[in-house]
Amino acid sequence: QVQLVESGGGLVQPGGSLRLSCAASGSGFSIYAMGWYRQAPGKQRELVAAITSGGVANYVDSAKGRFTISRDNAKNTVYLQMNSLKPEDTAVYYCTMGKNWGQGTQVTVSS
Repeated sequence: QVQLVESGGGLVQPGGSLRLSCAASGSGFSIYAMGWYRQAPGKQRELVAAITSGGVANYVDSAKGRFTISRDNAKNTVYLQMNSLKPEDTAVYYCTMGKNWGQGTQVTVSS
């Protein structure tokens, strides 16, 4: 049984930074691609960043140059470093591992 627990969300001013973490329980973390999705109020859920088991990362255009996804297989954890945050980054951010989803963590960018 896989459980994903996100942390690190919060309120930040425009231009600020946050680092999200997602800790996975269960086995097999290192063989899975991991992803970060987000859903803003009234909008569809979108994939923000993903990282393969081999460490290859991909980003949605709006996140390129500002966000960095990384993983630590020894800690069964995936991270999303978010810099130069904008109000439009406000959303609930979800971690995924295969078909498994975390509960989400709220990120609010506001002055």
